[in-house]
Amino acid sequence: MFNRLANETSPYLLQHKDNPVDWYPWCDEAFETARSLDRPIILSIGYSACHWCHVMAHECFENELIARTMNNGFVNIKVDREELPDVDSIYMTAVQAMTGSGGWPLTVFITPDGKPFFGGTYFPPADHHNRPGFPRVLNAIADAYKNNRGELLSSCEQLVEVIRANSTPQKYEGEIDESLMFKGCDYLLSDADLKHGGSLGAPKFPQPMLYELLLRYAQKTGNSQASHVVNLTLEKMAQGGIYDQIGGGFARYSVDDKWLVPHFEKMLYDNAQLVTLYVHAYQMSKKPLFKRVIEQTLLYIVREMTHSMGGFYSSSDADSEGVEGKFFVWTPGELDLILDGEDALLAKMYWQVTEEGNFEGANILNVPVDLENFAREHDLKVEVLEQDISRISAILLQERSRRVPPGIDDKILTSWNALMFKAFAEAGALFNNPSWVRIAEKNARFLLNAMKDADGRLLHSWKAKDNSSSKYDGGSHILGYLDDHAYLIDALITLYEVTFDYFYLEAAENLAESMADRFWDQESEVFYDTSLEHSKLIVRPRDTLDNAVPSGGSIAALSLLRLSLLTGDSGYASKAESSIKALVPQIRRAPLSVTSWISAADFLKTDSSQIVLLGNYESPILTEMIAEVRSRYLPNLVLAGARCDVSDDEISPLLRGKKMLNGKPTAFVCEDYVCKVPVNTASELADQLD
Repeated sequence: MFNRLANETSPYLLQHKDNPVDWYPWCDEAFETARSLDRPIILSIGYSACHWCHVMAHECFENELIARTMNNGFVNIKVDREELPDVDSIYMTAVQAMTGSGGWPLTVFITPDGKPFFGGTYFPPADHHNRPGFPRVLNAIADAYKNNRGELLSSCEQLVEVIRANSTPQKYEGEIDESLMFKGCDYLLSDADLKHGGSLGAPKFPQPMLYELLLRYAQKTGNSQASHVVNLTLEKMAQGGIYDQIGGGFARYSVDDKWLVPHFEKMLYDNAQLVTLYVHAYQMSKKPLFKRVIEQTLLYIVREMTHSMGGFYSSSDADSEGVEGKFFVWTPGELDLILDGEDALLAKMYWQVTEEGNFEGANILNVPVDLENFAREHDLKVEVLEQDISRISAILLQERSRRVPPGIDDKILTSWNALMFKAFAEAGALFNNPSWVRIAEKNARFLLNAMKDADGRLLHSWKAKDNSSSKYDGGSHILGYLDDHAYLIDALITLYEVTFDYFYLEAAENLAESMADRFWDQESEVFYDTSLEHSKLIVRPRDTLDNAVPSGGSIAALSLLRLSLLTGDSGYASKAESSIKALVPQIRRAPLSVTSWISAADFLKTDSSQIVLLGNYESPILTEMIAEVRSRYLPNLVLAGARCDVSDDEISPLLRGKKMLNGKPTAFVCEDYVCKVPVNTASELADQLD
């Protein structure tokens, strides 16, 4: 028999619909039931691609005896953290305060009024390696709730105060000191693994926000060590098992220090941020490997992670047929069967495929010697080797497609989609690939149409309904959060800069007004993560720290600064500056926890590159000038354009009154709206940018 989760749309919740546990989704009914029965609540939070979530589900939630204990003594709530990030944020903070660490599955015991008193992550079905078994935890909690409730409630209040303090930024009245912005880079460089890339030790996470900051540091100061660490990290990741050598795309993290053995789940947000990082690194280094990674990863997204209406899916699982990584690994015998003799030999040498294997008797494909050095060692031409590897990869990808694939979490999240279409837009602009730009535009228009409720408010999550009469008809009942608004505004501005279609800039402005109305805290002058219309939690959440994705507040600040320059509305910049100033104490205390805020502060304190391009977009001269701009890493660039001369009453001060020089495509390089002499050629533009 199915439980209440059978009526949900989240793939993660639906994975638990036939558990013997009497699950509730997050809803008023669950809390009312807990109050009427006077029972504590088990809050279990995870996500579809989470390997250890699957393990705990199989070991505990599918166990009839454990489920009976849960049903008889507790009210049980299951939450998809990707659907309800506000709930996850609140209770993750509580568990981190209690235990010093966190992760998923997140298991929290809370009172009927939502206050946490005990928690952890994965619990095994029996005591194991100093980790208490879930049945023992359940019995101890039930006994304590019955016999020592006063003590539990006292700890609740302390935890709520910790959460409240975590959500309250400190006031800062001074100026933003430019010198503090990159002080965390010194620690990053001192902690860099100069052999394998990334930070020293294991596990290794990609952490694109840290390396974006190092790129800014390298561009601003000319620090060659910073650019070397970024390039080394991206090279080693691209050669490791964390990167899908056959199908493209990155797994969530590597369990070792060599990027070899991943947890095989692939998250949309990781791949979106990494494509953008590889774009920026390519602009600085022009490394062919980085271009290949961008192309292969975007192809993977198109091939496997895109809905017909243009939305991008959230993730793919680590497991297939109940075995972690089974879909991705190979044996020498399989390669011998699929490929002819020479190709099989080349594949085994290039990807280090051996009889003993590197993962549970099989092989995670990786590139221990990069393509150029491999060609040199084996007296091969690089171009021929690259063609052979590409051809063999296509054969193996076709063969792999016959395997049982990992599950796909096909819900579509506004925030993660915005990250991804921004990546498509930036890559399309850099490599002059109109098809990537069209994919970005299709996704943007999907979000602007499908992710709206009847009142025009932005929504967070969408999932296609079967047999729907409307192409945009999807199951979504969750209002958009701050990061949905902020990421989408930021991505729409980028799309405007790529297409010069004013529609996207107007859409960004409209969203910015809604974001300010619904999320801005006038007292602290920092955005909340939720609006007043969201469900009320024990604390209104405001997570200013970067996690796997940037803080919504930091991207709100950065996008408002960009919007202010494009529109001339100083109110946007005022809100951005106020919120950045509130984060100065955190930047001083722990800069690596707020690197996206530091990037916003850098934009605020640095004279941005303002470039205006006028002329027919199909003109070869304008195409050359655009290519000149796009070939450079300019992290504080603001770009505007028009097809013809612009009138004096144009809304944007960047465009106002601009005329083409000699009737030809023209570029203006400006700072604070004061422009240099307009130019008609890419070489003249390059001289002004140097």
